[in-house]
Amino acid sequence: MRTVKEVSNLTGISVRTLHYYDEIGLLKPTDKSEAGYRLYDDKALETLQQVLFFREFDIPLKEIKAIMANPTLDRNQILQMQRKMLTAKKERMERLIASIDDILKGENKMDFAVFSKTEIEEMFQTMLEHMPEDMRNIAIKEFGSIEHWKEHYMEVVSSEKVQKGYAKVVEWYGGKISFYLLPRIPSAKKSQKATPNGLKQYCKN
Repeated sequence: MRTVKEVSNLTGISVRTLHYYDEIGLLKPTDKSEAGYRLYDDKALETLQQVLFFREFDIPLKEIKAIMANPTLDRNQILQMQRKMLTAKKERMERLIASIDDILKGENKMDFAVFSKTEIEEMFQTMLEHMPEDMRNIAIKEFGSIEHWKEHYMEVVSSEKVQKGYAKVVEWYGGKISFYLLPRIPSAKKSQKATPNGLKQYCKN
């Protein structure tokens, strides 16, 4: 067991922040000492690590709590989600570095893409998983296969016109990560039920 001060020294998170995480139910101590001090075991530290991964993307604590408390997501699913997010961020950083290199060479290509290839692939997979079966079957029939549908989706969503449209949607949601995680939060899923009129959007956007 580690005291709150030891956890603070280990992670760089202030004691005040750890107290706040306890107050809002995001990270509860494993136990308390006879003197009333908070104590944390390795499992609690692992939970804190997952919280810090999400904080890397400036995700609001309320949303992090909802994700962590989602009974349909286990530890590995959360870690896989975080890995994909970090990979997408890495690709974004690499694109920015490449853009700077182009500017230094006098070859500025003005890349303003909102979502990377990895993120677009993840968006397609999320869309596929949450789409009603009848609509999914209609889409597969229209494109011939899921792979052909995915290729079309990747091409369309990667276009400058659609990326500009997504930029406005992301701004409305208050950030790309909030938009990106929306289907994974239980309360959000309820408001995203598909209708037949949405088929064109699923298939063509």
